[in-house]
Amino acid sequence: MVEIHPRHDWNLTAEEAIALQTSLSQEIILTDQLDAVHRVAGVDVAFEDEGQTTRAAVSVLSFPDLQLQEQAIARRPTSFPYIPGLLSFREVPAVLDALQKLQTVPDLLLCDGQGTAHPRRFGIACHLGLLTGLPAIGVAKSLLVGRHEPLEEEKGSWQPLIHKGETIGAVVRTRTGTNPLYISPGHRVGLQTAIAYTLACTTRYRLPETTRYADKLSKLPAAELGY
Repeated sequence: MVEIHPRHDWNLTAEEAIALQTSLSQEIILTDQLDAVHRVAGVDVAFEDEGQTTRAAVSVLSFPDLQLQEQAIARRPTSFPYIPGLLSFREVPAVLDALQKLQTVPDLLLCDGQGTAHPRRFGIACHLGLLTGLPAIGVAKSLLVGRHEPLEEEKGSWQPLIHKGETIGAVVRTRTGTNPLYISPGHRVGLQTAIAYTLACTTRYRLPETTRYADKLSKLPAAELGY
């Protein structure tokens, strides 16, 4: 079972959440501190009942062959409003519930969202990494902050993502001719390693297999999930 290391209460105002992000971002480890990776997990979140219910999905795949090993889903009432830059406070509680349902502990998390490519360098991948102690990577479909040079069209091309003079991640082409992804470290993973694992988890689609499995699970009709 994934161990959770509580660091704070979830009943926060937006101002308190921002201050907490600024404080906790100082604890994020941005160098490689991960052992051999045999299981990679995709993390994604969707919402039901017009946003009133949060549904988190986790899919664990073997690595490097990317075969589905285990999946878990958790639902809970949404307790934090939608505020850009503070999405982890809205999504992480349900994700932690889903992670605790796993029978096996993944070696690496690939989160649908930002890591350090965030105004306060504390996106959902950082938040989850810190609370679980697991190495984590942010794999986002859209840009939150930062600028980058033009990117070549071939798969594997990438450019540093710069914000306020600091490299906060990378824009990475995961499939030739498609829109890139925005990759950044979450916790216990350096940027080059984050890029390498994201590409290693990507087959013929734009999104890595971890994200594709978790995204599909998070959006399955309720009837198919038995509730």
